[in-house]
Amino acid sequence: MSQISVIIVSWNARGYLRDCLNSLRQTGKSVVHEVIVVDNSSTDGSAEMVEEQFPEVVLIKSAKNLGFARANNLAIKRASGEYLALVNSDVIVHPDCLQRLAAVLDARRDVGMVGPRVFGRDGNLQLTCGRLPTFWNTLCEFSLLYKLFPDSTLFGGFQLRSQEQVLSGMTQTLSGCFMLARRAAVEKVGGLDEGFFFYAEDVDWCKRFWDGGWKIIFVPEAEATHFGGGSSANAPLRYCIEILRANLIYWKKHHGNLGRLGYWLLAMVQHGLRLMVRGVLRISGFAKSDETKHKLKEHVVCLRWLLTGKGV
Repeated sequence: MSQISVIIVSWNARGYLRDCLNSLRQTGKSVVHEVIVVDNSSTDGSAEMVEEQFPEVVLIKSAKNLGFARANNLAIKRASGEYLALVNSDVIVHPDCLQRLAAVLDARRDVGMVGPRVFGRDGNLQLTCGRLPTFWNTLCEFSLLYKLFPDSTLFGGFQLRSQEQVLSGMTQTLSGCFMLARRAAVEKVGGLDEGFFFYAEDVDWCKRFWDGGWKIIFVPEAEATHFGGGSSANAPLRYCIEILRANLIYWKKHHGNLGRLGYWLLAMVQHGLRLMVRGVLRISGFAKSDETKHKLKEHVVCLRWLLTGKGV
């Protein structure tokens, strides 16, 4: 079985990172060639923890936050494994996960990327498979049509919500929380686009894999847990703006200025309508939770950024 270079980009996620590295130490011995951690200028002692507790790990300490794409590319250039596993710092790798993913790449030379079934901290299945974004499936996603027609392919949005039905089959996109890519494919399509600071670089990468003739496979027999928010929770409102910024970059890159305008309009409608609905519910006393309050603030911040370009 081919050897894997595991790459982890981390920013102020010390506890999550420690648990992730422990899971790799316990589960990956037969296939992991090396583990590379890129610390994006953390201030919580993450780098020191890696040096003290995981001396076998290759640690790259950045003097500034390079973002997800650039930091991963830095490690990809350093890595020597035939397969490259991009794993978020807040992921726990289950037993035999990497082995099962690598086995698919070993058996299918036409496959460039694979990903596991991923569970959240609550044990529920996370949505890690998807369709490449189009105007229609983005509209279905933003307008919540997928909730009105949960079993519809037409109105299903850009996420595949019945991942149990995907079985060991092809998907157009995989979540960047856990990807295993073939080095030969990466050398042909290139690394992650560093024009993306955080978010959407995984979708862009998947599109480039497909455009380059490489298949992408979801492997439900391989499993992992993704807690979510390991780094993004440190700045949630900034994270929301980065999602918008990244998607606008994606749409302009692959669909031109008209596509970018289309996404901007959809995002305006999405945040505007949800702000009104949640605002009415809160005023009427039906939604007074802290989560609703945070969501209202999130919509206001996103609308302001879309209109003025000003962040938090």
